[in-house]
Amino acid sequence: MSAVGPAVGPAVGPVVGPVVGPVVGPAVGPAVGPAVGNVLIVGGGTAGPALAVLLARAGVTVEIAEIEPGPTTLGSGITLQGNALRVLRDLGVWEQVSAAGFAFDSLGLRTPDGRLLAEIPDARTGGPGLPAALGMNRPELAAILAAAVRDAGARVRYGLTVDAVSGTGEVTFSDGTTGRYDLVVGADGIRSRVRGLIGVEAAPEPVGMGIWRVHTRRPKDVERTDLIYGGPCFIAGYCPTSADTMYAYLVEQARPREAVGDKVAHMRALAGGYGGAWDEIRADITDPARINYTWFESLLVPRPWNRGRTVLIGDAAHACPPTLAQGAAQCLEDAAVLAELLLAADRLDQDLFEAFMDRRHARVKAVVEASVQLARWQLDGVRDADLPGLMGTIAGMVSERP
Repeated sequence: MSAVGPAVGPAVGPVVGPVVGPVVGPAVGPAVGPAVGNVLIVGGGTAGPALAVLLARAGVTVEIAEIEPGPTTLGSGITLQGNALRVLRDLGVWEQVSAAGFAFDSLGLRTPDGRLLAEIPDARTGGPGLPAALGMNRPELAAILAAAVRDAGARVRYGLTVDAVSGTGEVTFSDGTTGRYDLVVGADGIRSRVRGLIGVEAAPEPVGMGIWRVHTRRPKDVERTDLIYGGPCFIAGYCPTSADTMYAYLVEQARPREAVGDKVAHMRALAGGYGGAWDEIRADITDPARINYTWFESLLVPRPWNRGRTVLIGDAAHACPPTLAQGAAQCLEDAAVLAELLLAADRLDQDLFEAFMDRRHARVKAVVEASVQLARWQLDGVRDADLPGLMGTIAGMVSERP
C-alpha cells in the first residue's frame, strides 16, 4: 500500500529547436525522431522529472515549471512496486533508490492484536532482477530525481506555473513571461491547473475513506509491509522506508478535512486498537508535523489526454486510492511510454497521442477501478470479496511492460 505525489534560471527566451507545425499534418523535422525539439513539463513531482530525464538524455531541450519554491522536503513515505522500480532502473537511478530505501519481497497479514496470520510472497512485477517492493522517504526520492534531471541537462524553474496554454504550444507563465514549445506536458498532479486550462472537465472524486499517515522510527522487527484488516479502522499498516525509518497508516471513514482537530490525539486513539509493532508506533505519535491526513480519491480522464500539443500524464490524468500501491508506478509508466513514442516518431500528430492512449488508458483504467473496488468492498463490509484474485489480476497485468 502506498503513501498518498530540479536549477533556477531566467525567463524563457527564444525557442531552441524546431517548432512542430499543425498537430495533424505533414511530417516536420528530421527524417527520424525525436518528434519534438523542445518540451515544457508543468510539475516536478514524479512523472514530470522521469519524462524530463528520458527526453533530455536523448537531446531534447526540456524545461520543468514547478510551482513550489524548491525541491520537496515534505511527505512521509512511499511504496514503490516492482514495475515502478523497473522505470527507475531505466532512468539510471536504481542504485541510488536501492541505497536510500528498504526493499522487501513479502506481505504480512496480522490480527489487530499483532499476531501473524499469513506471510504472502509478493509479486515481482518489475521482473526477477528487482525486489517486489521498496519503501522510501518521499523527499529522498524527490532529491534523487532532481539530481537526475540536472545531470540529464534539463532546466527547472521553481516558483513558477502556467496561466495560459494554447493548443499550438504557446504558454504564458505566472510571472508574465511567455514561451513556445513543441509539446506542453501537464504533470501537475491530481488538482492539475493545466487540465483546467485546456478545457478537460474532470475532477477527483472522494472514495469515502480517509488515511492518517505518520513518519516514525522503524521497530527492529518491521522488515516489510504488514496489513491489518479490522479493529477500529478499515486498514492499519506500515512500510519500512530505511534502516531507521518507516511510515505507518490508519484508514478510516472519511471525515471533513476541516474537522480533523487534534491530529496527535486522534491518531493515537485509533492506534490504540492495535498491538504488536503498533505499541512502538503509538508511543512515537507525538509530533503533529509528522502526521498527514488525506482522503482517498480517484480520477480517470477519458481518452484522449491531449488537447492539441498539450498532454496530461500522471496524477493529472489518473489517480487512485493507494489500496494497490500503484499510484507512483502508473505515473512513471506514463513518462516511459510517452518518451519512447516521442523519441521514435518523426512528427507530433494525433496518431502519436492515440498510440499513447492505446498503451496507457486501458491499463490505467484497470488499476484505478481495481483500487476503488478494494476500498468499496471494505466500506460496504463485503466479507466474501475475492481480494487476492483481484490483486493477482492487476499484478499479472503490470508485470508486463506497458
